[in-house]
Amino acid sequence: QVQVVESGGGSVQAGGSLRLSCAVSGSIVSINAMDWYRQAPGKQRELVAGIISSGSTNYADSVKGRFTISRDNAKNTVYLQMNSLKPEDTAVYYCHANIRKLLGHLYDYWGQGTQVTVSS
Repeated sequence: QVQVVESGGGSVQAGGSLRLSCAVSGSIVSINAMDWYRQAPGKQRELVAGIISSGSTNYADSVKGRFTISRDNAKNTVYLQMNSLKPEDTAVYYCHANIRKLLGHLYDYWGQGTQVTVSS
């Protein structure tokens, strides 16, 4: 079994910062890629930032220059440092992990989500 657990959400005023963490545990061989998505009320889930095993990253245009994704391979953990937060960043943030298990097969797992609320 694989667990994906997010932490670090909360409420902050505009201009503030939060750091999200996502830890993967369980029966895995390696983690291929990890991403952060978010979903605001009434909107579709969107990709915020992603990082692959090589360390290469990608970001949504709306967060470039403000958010930074990083990973600690030894801890199977990915982080999302969010600075200069805006009210439009308010959403439930989900961690997604693309994981390689025995026999080399890749599987997708999602965390339960963590709420981020930014007030003006």
